[in-house]
Amino acid sequence: MTAIGRLRRAAFGIPSAQAVFSRPGFAPEAWQRFAPVARSLMEGYHASLEDPRLPALAARLDAVDPELQGFAYEGAGMGLAALDAVAPWKRRLPAFMAGPAARHAYPAYVGVGLAFARLRRGPEAQLARLDPLLGWVTADGYGFHEAFFRRRRYVLHRAVPTHLTEYGRRCFDQGVGRALWFSAGARVPLVARLVDGYAPERRADLWGGVGLAASYGGGADERSLRDLRDRAGPHGVRLARGAATAAWGRRQAGGSAPHTERACRVFCGLGGAEAAHAVEEARRDLPAVSVEPPYEIWRQRIEHALAAAAAPSP
Repeated sequence: MTAIGRLRRAAFGIPSAQAVFSRPGFAPEAWQRFAPVARSLMEGYHASLEDPRLPALAARLDAVDPELQGFAYEGAGMGLAALDAVAPWKRRLPAFMAGPAARHAYPAYVGVGLAFARLRRGPEAQLARLDPLLGWVTADGYGFHEAFFRRRRYVLHRAVPTHLTEYGRRCFDQGVGRALWFSAGARVPLVARLVDGYAPERRADLWGGVGLAASYGGGADERSLRDLRDRAGPHGVRLARGAATAAWGRRQAGGSAPHTERACRVFCGLGGAEAAHAVEEARRDLPAVSVEPPYEIWRQRIEHALAAAAAPSP
């Protein structure tokens, strides 16, 4: 590590991932089940601070267990976005997204959203500089951060982020749903109770985040996933979309994971490859200009494709 890398680590580093999971409101199972996820994210974040040069950074990220690499890239996206905020002329993040992170774009953009939250920058103001489709994922990362680190305001009191647009709040809630899954330690009854505490109009996006987290991050066996599907009720299609998106993200990176495959079977009634294909097909020919953001059109197309695949033959 260089001298300046040590300085960046000292100034911006996070001392203990376990301490984050030990705060009030977090289930004891959270750290037990998700310690590898948290450590991988921290590895990517600290790697980007210690040496943000892309060849060195990519080598460290790719040394992480393949099932956990997405979280390492998420951490690196967070770190590089923070460094670019301090020295914008460096433009580290665009080079990272166009290069090593191209295969892990979805989690890397989640990490960028984490950085926006830590820097108190609204994600929507940054969209013009980001990918026109996946840039909205930064609002998901922003929501995850707020529910994870400002739990009293956004989980206990279920505050609405009024500084975001109506659609920005929907993406924010997807991130909140992901945070609920991890902070609750994948305890399905607790997750469902937390989601049900929010206003009815917010629950669809919360369930979408829960489905994405349960499918990409794991933490539950098949019986628990079936319980989760039953508790989601009419929002089961959001769980399915989350599972398919998780499978697509893993396929983009050239891999898969047993827990993602399992979630696709339970939530979508499809294998991971089939679910990922539905997501990729939904991305084709998205309109360049539309009233709705391309990201929302993509999400709706995914849900329609999965619903059609699950429908019984006439």
